[in-house]
Amino acid sequence: MNKLKFLKVFNSPFKRPKLKWYFGEVAIGTPYFFPRRWINHPYKPGYQKAVPKKIGFDFVGLGYKTKWSDTDYRFEWGPLISFVFFKWQIAVMLKVPHPEHYWVCWLTYENDTDKDLLSTEARIKIAKEINPEVWTSSKGDGKKETTCYWDKVLKDKWL
Repeated sequence: MNKLKFLKVFNSPFKRPKLKWYFGEVAIGTPYFFPRRWINHPYKPGYQKAVPKKIGFDFVGLGYKTKWSDTDYRFEWGPLISFVFFKWQIAVMLKVPHPEHYWVCWLTYENDTDKDLLSTEARIKIAKEINPEVWTSSKGDGKKETTCYWDKVLKDKWL
C-alpha cells in the first residue's frame, strides 16, 4: 500500500495532478527500462535475463530517494500505470507543475509534518522551513532570479 501513498496528493493543498495518457508503440519506461520480465537463462543455470513483455501491466510508484538527511528528498520518477499488448502500450501518468519540485515539496509535507496534531497551514509552514525549495538562477545579463517553488505547486488558497 506504500506504493499508493502518492494518491494522497489528490486530497491535499497541492495543485491537483492531471492525467497524461500515452497510446502507441512501447516507449514509456517502467521506470528505467521498457516493460520487461525475467526468464531463466537457457545456457547459464541460476542466471536470469530480461526479455520484453508481450502482455502485462506495470504499476510504478513515486520514485525518490533521500540524499544527505531523512528530509533531503530527491525526485527520480513520477508514478504511472502501463499496459503492454505485444508492441503496443497504454500508459497513464500524473502530470504536475515542476515535477522535480512538486514531489519534493509534497514528500516533505506528507512525511515530515504531524498530520494528527497540526492544521494544514501549520504543516505547510513547517514543511517550508524544513525544505524551503527557493532556487536562485543567473540570467545571461548578470541578473539573478529567485523562485519559490512552493508558490508554484500549492493551490492558490494555501499561498
